[in-house]
Amino acid sequence: MSDPLRIMEADDELWQEYNNLATRSYGHPVGDITRLRPHADIRVAVRDGRVVAGGLGLLTEQFFGGAPVPSAIISAGCVAPEERGDHLAGRLLAERLRPLREQGAVISTVWTTSNGHLRRLGWQAPVPVFAWSIATEDLKRGFTSPGLHIEHGRAKEGDELQRRLARQWNGPVQRPDWWSAWMDDKQQLTTYRFGSEQATTGQLSLSMKRHQRHGTDLTVHDFWAADAETVNEMMAFLGGHHTRAAAVHFRRSAFPPYPALLHNLHRYRLTAEAWHPWMLRILDIPAAVRMRGWPSDLTIALPMEIEGENGGNWESYLLEVKDGTGQLTETRAQGDVQLTRGQLAVWYAGGYQTATTACLAGVTAKSDEALTQLIRATSDLEPWLPEHL
Repeated sequence: MSDPLRIMEADDELWQEYNNLATRSYGHPVGDITRLRPHADIRVAVRDGRVVAGGLGLLTEQFFGGAPVPSAIISAGCVAPEERGDHLAGRLLAERLRPLREQGAVISTVWTTSNGHLRRLGWQAPVPVFAWSIATEDLKRGFTSPGLHIEHGRAKEGDELQRRLARQWNGPVQRPDWWSAWMDDKQQLTTYRFGSEQATTGQLSLSMKRHQRHGTDLTVHDFWAADAETVNEMMAFLGGHHTRAAAVHFRRSAFPPYPALLHNLHRYRLTAEAWHPWMLRILDIPAAVRMRGWPSDLTIALPMEIEGENGGNWESYLLEVKDGTGQLTETRAQGDVQLTRGQLAVWYAGGYQTATTACLAGVTAKSDEALTQLIRATSDLEPWLPEHL
């Protein structure tokens, strides 16, 4: 008879077993298991004295409504191929979240191909995710340099710009101090800053690898611009690589939902590749509402019903937003709007930009007015998560 499954924090020996298992499970080494070890909580499942599953979690913050919200980011999960099919991943996931919740995480984010599995556990994808490829000659023709100052290398000004711009979207990570060094090492990035000599208004990070036949493969990993002029400068800069790179590739979710490509290219012949999306789960609903930022000009008091954490029941709340702060309190009143756990996550991230979108996603409401009120509360900023783990 097999020993009962035990899930625990990984010590040095268990970490090495997990690292080896991940290589076998994924079919290639997973470098982040080593790179992120000093910053991550690593949990493993042990049966009969051997590691049969594992994964890492990061306690960080993500911006929603302009405010940082404590988040558990889950990554590098794996189950031994011979152990699959026994719901082990779900059991391990709950234990991976537990210590991060105890440390204050009120939401959780994961990039995953197992969308159906995570959806059943309360996660949902706020937006689709794409990688883009554009002929470098098209960028060269479509964008003209306005003559901004360009500097090579990272600097404090660039990091401050990135953090300020990240607040303008729902989802970006408030990057800790170690983040840039980790990404530079992982992706072999080169960074450029754009702006005047007095102020940085753009930051671009890219990788260049030798093409198998000629020239280079150029991939953009970070693209931050404060205004349209800076976008033009950064695109023109990329277009200037036309003699070495036939195309410019934007890594999945690296390019924000700007209209620049739609409005500036002479021929719209870029290629979009859909990727598995990032998914969000609300772990502590009242705390997540309280910590999130809200529109300062919005005042609402809306009864709502939210699906219970384990499904099968509905919980009644009163959502109140005033002067840029929000709170969610339990009530006995019947709700004007109903949200499943997945719909709650999409709404929280601003994924429903209109009441029509929410209605088509299955959100139910007693009136159009109630649904419009609810959607307006989070649709002032668009969802975008440029960080990928």
